[in-house]
Amino acid sequence: MSTDLLEELVSAIPMPALMVDQTERIIAANTDAKTLLSQNIQGRHFATILRQPQVIEAMEQCLRTKGPTKTRHLSNDGAQDTTFEVQCRYMNGVGTVSGGAVLAIFQDVTHLDQASQMRRDFVANVSHELRTPLTALMGFIETLRGPARDDDAARERFLQIMDEEANRMNRLVGDLLSLNRVESEERVRPKEELELTGLLQSTLNSLRPLAEDAGVSLSLNAVAGPISVPGDSDQLRQVFTNLVENAIKYGGSGESVEVLVSASERDTAMRGPAVRVQIIDKGPGIDAVHLPRLTERFYRADSHRSRQLGGTGLGLAIVKHIVNRHRGRLRVESDLGKGSVFTVILPR
Repeated sequence: MSTDLLEELVSAIPMPALMVDQTERIIAANTDAKTLLSQNIQGRHFATILRQPQVIEAMEQCLRTKGPTKTRHLSNDGAQDTTFEVQCRYMNGVGTVSGGAVLAIFQDVTHLDQASQMRRDFVANVSHELRTPLTALMGFIETLRGPARDDDAARERFLQIMDEEANRMNRLVGDLLSLNRVESEERVRPKEELELTGLLQSTLNSLRPLAEDAGVSLSLNAVAGPISVPGDSDQLRQVFTNLVENAIKYGGSGESVEVLVSASERDTAMRGPAVRVQIIDKGPGIDAVHLPRLTERFYRADSHRSRQLGGTGLGLAIVKHIVNRHRGRLRVESDLGKGSVFTVILPR
């Protein structure tokens, strides 16, 4: 096989690929391989290019035994660490004096590693969130069976705490089920038309008792006339309930929470007709370092306060997935000491 034909063959492979013959030099490499490793790799000894011991060993073994080998190559694309699975296969009759060569193909498996890590993190987080209330429940049950068996006051206090911990676990399981349901429907765009102002007014009415208990005033300022958007009414109600409830809980007693609705024929974020719903509070605000991670599962800007107020750390993750399903955008702006603005942008 001619050198030109070898290069054409390797160039046709839709992922980084190179070929090393029995002289242990690279005789062909495609553009993706040169981007990954180095532009001037042709004709050079493969060990000076690949460098990583496990990759060099796999290449040498394949050259020696002429059998398939597999390993991993670690790299960095400038933004994140990347992982490639390297498959080596021996080809007879090519290379110097047709002595045979190894074809090495690099498959990017970074996304698989990330998914695996996310799954491990998720299991660890769920276990941690459930372990705390379970430990408390087991401790109080043991106390009620022993030292506090005949102590009416202690029993009543412990039962109250046990009820709170059980409710906390119930909320967590409910949010996990809700998150799973939302994620399973995320690619299915809702087709129902709903009137947004009425839905927001209904949501605020249901949260008014919570706001009164917290000493927070609620107000809705919307454009005149009905605003129709395609959406799932139950899910959008869940979005606005979560955001307004957070504003009430974290916005500070004695302050106000304003829901501002505006519409435009060409929104810059949506590049078309859209409606913006802004939930504005005047609370202590959120440090800028937390803003990019607020919608991550179980991420809390203030863990102690969030748990104290009954938060599960999943609310904003659910909000993000629902907004994504509606092909919308979620924006968060906050200044310490001045409050926060959560903006939901929905296409019209």
